Amino acid sequence: GAGKEVVARALHHYSDRRDSIFLPVNCGAIPETLLESQLFGHIRGAFTGAVSNQEGLFQRARGGTIFLDEIGDLPLGLQVKLLRALETKEILPVGATTPVKVDIRIIAATNRRLEEEVEAGRFRDDLYYRLNVFGIEIPPLRERREDIPLLVSRFIRMHNSELRKHFKGADSATLKLFMSLPWKGNVRELDNMIEHAMILGDGEWITVKDLPGALRVGEDAVAPVSPSDNLREAVRSYERAHIQSI
Repeated sequence: GAGKEVVARALHHYSDRRDSIFLPVNCGAIPETLLESQLFGHIRGAFTGAVSNQEGLFQRARGGTIFLDEIGDLPLGLQVKLLRALETKEILPVGATTPVKVDIRIIAATNRRLEEEVEAGRFRDDLYYRLNVFGIEIPPLRERREDIPLLVSRFIRMHNSELRKHFKGADSATLKLFMSLPWKGNVRELDNMIEHAMILGDGEWITVKDLPGALRVGEDAVAPVSPSDNLREAVRSYERAHIQSI
């Protein structure tokens, strides 16, 4: 919920692979019995129900990026096969005897401390060091409030398309409120709140009145500001609060 996929998509978008596909995979959401086939593909007859050859995500992502979310949930048996794929740049579809060359970038993320998982024997140390070429620590949203206005804009653009709405942004009162919240659910909570507001709202700007009821208690205490100044004023408000807290 801290925004790992948002960061992964940004890395892909600003890389030389931006014109190729970005494929996110949640390693903890796919049953272990299916995950290997999902990642590496299979050939006809490899198992019951395999009636034809099937490309895996590693082949579909040719030239692009695969985002392996919750890599800490990857079973030990598949960790061995992923390590081999990373080292040789080849995969072996389930039931096949001939490796297939792949050209992809891997971005992996987890909410676990992999160093502790390695110590406990739940994650291979060789795979950990192979993946951890360049690590990025993503703090919780409450520790990077300067990202909130940008994330709000992104989620509004995304949900405008999904909901067939035409919101321009959130007004200053709403952004000020967002800057003050604890965000225990991190970026996912913010996304859900924006979607909630856009479903209820019918204007060009998200207002406090569009937010869930529990957040509207103190809405009268938030001074309204012209929507055209919303981003600038919200950032200034955050900067003032941050400086005063030092």
